[in-house]
Amino acid sequence: MKFIKTYLIQIIPFIIACFFFSCGNNKNTPTQGKQKIYIDQSYSQLFAAEIEAFEGFYKESDIHDVYKAEGDIMNDFMKDSCRVIILSRDLTNEEKDYFKSKNSFPTSTKVAIDALAFITNKSNPVSDLLYSELENIFLGKINAWKYLDSSIKTQSDQDTSIIIVFDNEKSCNARMVKEKILNGNAFPKNCFAAQSNEEVINYVSKHKGALGIIGVNWISDIDDTLTRSFMSQINVLGVASKEEEGTFFQPHQAHIYTREYPFCRDVYIINREGRTGLGTGFAAFVAGDKGQLIILKAGMVPVTQPVRMVQVTNK
Repeated sequence: MKFIKTYLIQIIPFIIACFFFSCGNNKNTPTQGKQKIYIDQSYSQLFAAEIEAFEGFYKESDIHDVYKAEGDIMNDFMKDSCRVIILSRDLTNEEKDYFKSKNSFPTSTKVAIDALAFITNKSNPVSDLLYSELENIFLGKINAWKYLDSSIKTQSDQDTSIIIVFDNEKSCNARMVKEKILNGNAFPKNCFAAQSNEEVINYVSKHKGALGIIGVNWISDIDDTLTRSFMSQINVLGVASKEEEGTFFQPHQAHIYTREYPFCRDVYIINREGRTGLGTGFAAFVAGDKGQLIILKAGMVPVTQPVRMVQVTNK
């Protein structure tokens, strides 16, 4: 018995030391560990590629990506349900003040420039919209396509009715339209949510009168088979800015880079880890050369990588 007691006295501290040592090795550093990141669902394709590349370079990293609408992500962030988020905007001053009152100071890293895209059915002859026409559609003043194109000669408004469809009432796409076009007012009655960008594309492809609102990254990667499939089903509208009503711009990379296209927005990784952990490392990766090249390849505009501008002239 005396021997057993002596043995236990000697071995128990060793077991405890091993336990704490193993816990200490479960590190969360910029390149290893586990981290949950809440990402605006408009960017699911882009950041799935970024995460795959990051985990490929850093084998001991494990990022759990959760895709939600912007409004839901912010609610979770404010409740401390997540520490790293990706949005199409920075925190507002009110949100920063809230976190400051909690002695928390989130850091924001701008990683890309994105845009809204307005899409229509392949059979729709309308190819461009003035900014004022877009405003009147969302204000309910224009409710039929025949008022926008003289080739649409159907007399019945019902036959050419405009049906507006977007992804989610709490999405970044819905918020941007409310801010830039509706001045904070509600969407008109001829509008509904389809729950995802992909569902918006599918709906527009099947309904002649539909006007869809999506994030441009869903259709910007011309080498992606899914993008090519989407583009075979829909048209993308050119939109004129308020200042230049006669010049129409498509949401192409070059026009987003120059911000001539009127519905551009910045993409941020916002981090409140409180230490230098995996979220910080991922933000640095996306903002670095490798991550920016992925953004460039996806047809979006990176913050640090140059976008090649080519001017074609006829001689």
